[in-house]
Amino acid sequence: MALIEMIMPKMGESIFECTVLNWLKNVGDKVEADDMILEVATDKIDTEIGASHSGIIKEFLVQKGEIAVIGKPICIIEVEGENSTDKKPIVTETNSQLTEPEKIVEMPGGVPVSLLTSQPNIEKASNGTNNRFYSPLVLNIAKEEGISMEELNKVVGTGLEGRVTKDDILAYVKQAADKSAQPAYGNQSVPEQSITVSGSDQIIEMDRMRKMIAERMVESKRISAHVTSFVETDMTNSSLWREKIKGKFKHDTGENITFTPLLIEAVVKAIKDFPMINIQIDGDKIIKKARINIGMAVALPNGNLIVPVIHDADSYSLIGLTKKINDLTFRARNNKLKADDLADGTLTVSNIGSFGNIAGTPIIMQPQVSILAFGVIQKKVSVIETPHGDTIGIRQKMIISHSYDHRVVDGSLGGQFVKRVSDYLENFDLERKLF
Repeated sequence: MALIEMIMPKMGESIFECTVLNWLKNVGDKVEADDMILEVATDKIDTEIGASHSGIIKEFLVQKGEIAVIGKPICIIEVEGENSTDKKPIVTETNSQLTEPEKIVEMPGGVPVSLLTSQPNIEKASNGTNNRFYSPLVLNIAKEEGISMEELNKVVGTGLEGRVTKDDILAYVKQAADKSAQPAYGNQSVPEQSITVSGSDQIIEMDRMRKMIAERMVESKRISAHVTSFVETDMTNSSLWREKIKGKFKHDTGENITFTPLLIEAVVKAIKDFPMINIQIDGDKIIKKARINIGMAVALPNGNLIVPVIHDADSYSLIGLTKKINDLTFRARNNKLKADDLADGTLTVSNIGSFGNIAGTPIIMQPQVSILAFGVIQKKVSVIETPHGDTIGIRQKMIISHSYDHRVVDGSLGGQFVKRVSDYLENFDLERKLF
């Protein structure tokens, strides 16, 4: 028998650590490879992690409520194999070598707390006045919610030895917010974190996801030289075809077909024509991506935004693309996405037309260099060119906005690419068959 250290797997781009919400197995349990053994949370989603090997769980190296660092051991599994006289577990894989400087979090009241995020089994920090310890996640939540160390010491913990877990601190925050919650105003409910400061003004605290979005958007504007090109597209053929087949499509596939699959299909075709738009930047190097992975911005019920990824989008038929888009959208809005669903996007699209917007200037998702926004489809009086001369008619028009990183994408490429997307949509075949 041999002891194997299971390594915390990669969770997606820009995710270096996560919080253990719950171990789904116990020490001594027998597991098969890929059996779900723990649930973790990142800044974006909660997800389950499968066992790396078949065997018996001997020890948990990271407890519930603690931080698991990507690429570091999280548990020990005893597997069948050569007899081992060395009791020290064998590390069989390393996803990354992460080294981060010591982080200092100052709690309300001026109490500095050290977060050693580079350690796999992070030593919990305390305020030095009692023997109670807190995970970095709990301390960060307390800091963000303005909870002092004195107040934190009074929170009832349900974790090991009475420790405060993520669920405990969030329940405490919610309970406090419920006491001061305001009634609904108009068609929008006032967020639980709202604090009325006068007869009409309110201070609304950002949730953690909104803070993350804000940081990444500001960082993207700092990194990339944003330029936006626009093209007006005649969507008449695409609109007429969709209207004609949507009933049959629903009957035959069980899926509703929106405009999004048609838009993404055109983007994929244009990427194949202009592969240098499907790139990323790493320092002073340009990485030409082999896979076409399309990120799709989805608005969540709470007002936040998330971008699940259609991996290998060029491998899907229109029916397959529709099913994939509907599945990702449903799971995004019901908090059922997995970390892999958010990873490795190479170009992003956003359908702002669903909000009635005509056009926009979208911000690039790092480390990508291109993002498209599709505006609302509107009927317009247009000049129609025919072999027999020009005429006036009603056409369905849409504006496509293309923001690109001018460090590596010049106006020629950026403009030609978005025009090619437009061309594919304008020349949509009205006689196209589903199967």
